Amino acid sequence: MALNEMTRFADVPIEVEVELDRRVLSVREILELEEGSVIGMTRSAGENIDLYVGGKLVGYGEIVLIESRIGVRITDFNIED
Repeated sequence: MALNEMTRFADVPIEVEVELDRRVLSVREILELEEGSVIGMTRSAGENIDLYVGGKLVGYGEIVLIESRIGVRITDFNIED
């Protein structure tokens, strides 16, 4: 499909997923969680992460801090030949 043909889909919302980290917690640790609990992550700003659109890996990015918020800077796209 040519790029100009895709413009009719330009406003269709698509879910974008960015996985920052995964943790394995014991049942005891999960039961001890309460409002205000913090689950520590192993990744930090500047590390590479995967970017998914519609459940498919489409690119890569790095974690960035924007004032007090976390964002993702796109660094590369997963282009299949």
